[in-house]
Amino acid sequence: MFMIKIKRAYDEPSSSDGTRVLVERLWPRGVSKEDAAIDHWCKDIAPSTELRKWYSHDPDKWDEFKKRYKQELDKDLLKSLKSLSRKGDLTLVFASRDAERSSAAVLLEMLQHKEVTIDR
Repeated sequence: MFMIKIKRAYDEPSSSDGTRVLVERLWPRGVSKEDAAIDHWCKDIAPSTELRKWYSHDPDKWDEFKKRYKQELDKDLLKSLKSLSRKGDLTLVFASRDAERSSAAVLLEMLQHKEVTIDR
């Protein structure tokens, strides 16, 4: 079984990252495309601008953010990530400082808990 993990865009890429997918709507400030070593940029899987601004990384809004984000997620994009994770190690790259309360953490939770099914 392959690993799925999350990693900040500001952390050094590693050979153990496998396929690196940026899961942010905006490119991380101060990070060059070369330094980021991103294989895919999945902008549309990121929270909507409205949700991101509402959340504003307020820990008190975390539970509600998770709920709202899961509701607005494009399930086809989530299935694509799940399919990609079956081909090798996958790292979801994000920009926020709080890894535990990031949209990437929500995606990781959903991918690891098999909430996404793939029709074959």
